[in-house]
Amino acid sequence: MAAGGSAGGAAGESEPAGMRTVQRAIDVLGLFDEVRPALSLREIVSASGLPKTTALRLLQTLRINGLLWVDEHGRYLAGPTLLRWSRLAEQAWRLPAPARALLRDLAAEHKETVHLYVRRDIHRVCIAQEEGPQALRQVVRVGDELPLWAGGVAKALLLDAPDPLLLRIAETSPHGPGHLATLRTWIEEARAHGYAVSHGEREEGLSAVAVPVRGRSGAVLAALSFGGPSTRFTPERVTRFAAALLGAAEKLSRAGLPFEP
Repeated sequence: MAAGGSAGGAAGESEPAGMRTVQRAIDVLGLFDEVRPALSLREIVSASGLPKTTALRLLQTLRINGLLWVDEHGRYLAGPTLLRWSRLAEQAWRLPAPARALLRDLAAEHKETVHLYVRRDIHRVCIAQEEGPQALRQVVRVGDELPLWAGGVAKALLLDAPDPLLLRIAETSPHGPGHLATLRTWIEEARAHGYAVSHGEREEGLSAVAVPVRGRSGAVLAALSFGGPSTRFTPERVTRFAAALLGAAEKLSRAGLPFEP
C-alpha cells in the first residue's frame, strides 16, 4: 500500500527522535507498492523528502533487518523478512471457512463482487473479497487501503464514529473541513435505512451497497459490501443487495470474526 505525503513530514518535529525515526522507516516502506515494487535511492529521496544521508541510514537499517533488499541494478525492493510477516498477517486476518463460503455464495447469487473492510484510522482496508462472475466489475484487492471521506463502505464503517474522527476525515477530502456536514448527513441516512448506498461519490461510474458488521459488544467491526458499475445498481437491485448483505452480516456477527477484540 502506498503511503501518502512525504516521509519527512509524517512525523512532527516535536516527537521524540526515536519515534520520528521509526515513523520515517515505516513511511519509506510505504513508498513501495504494486506499481513501484523497486525504487532507486534517487526515487526514494525524491518521494520521501528526506535528506540523502538520512535516507541512506534508514535504508541500511532496513536492509540489515531483511525488510528491504537490493537487486542487481542497485534498486531497493521488499525484503525476505516481510514474507514471514505477511504469512503471520494472513493467518491472523484469514476468515473462517464458513465466512469465506458466505462471501462466495453472495458473489455467485448476486453476480457482483463482495468486499469486507475494516477501518484503520482515517482509511478503510479490504481484508477479504470474492469477485463476481461478470467481466466488468470493481477491482479492489485484499490489502488495498482507501479513503473514508466517501462511499457506501465508509458510511457503514463510520456509523458509530465520533465527531473528531469525522472532522479529520473531512479535512483529508477534496472538499475540506466543510465536508463534515455532508458526512454527518450521509451517516444519518445510513443509520435510518440500516445500510448505505453510494453512486459515483469516490469514483465516477462505481456504486456500492454496504452494511455494518457488528461485534459482540454491538460496535461496528467491519463493513460488508457489493461494489460494481453504477449501471447495474438499479433501485430494485440495491434493495435486494441490501437485504442479502444484512442477512450475511448478521451471520458473520453471530459466528464472530478472527480479529474481534
